[in-house]
Amino acid sequence: MISLLKAIVLGAVLAFVVALFIGSGGSSGGLLQVHSVAIEGHQFFWSWPLFGLGTALSFGLFLLME
Repeated sequence: MISLLKAIVLGAVLAFVVALFIGSGGSSGGLLQVHSVAIEGHQFFWSWPLFGLGTALSFGLFLLME
């Protein structure tokens, strides 16, 4: 259970950083579907498919390390 929580955090960080570079270049990333999100006046780029892939990848790595 703790591995999944750590994987969610790492998946969010990965999605934020990669979507930042793809979105600031003006691209949508194709299948990654990078889009702009505005919350409370702050705007950033986000990708749900990238978040899911990053979480799955880091969860698999955490399971292999146990």
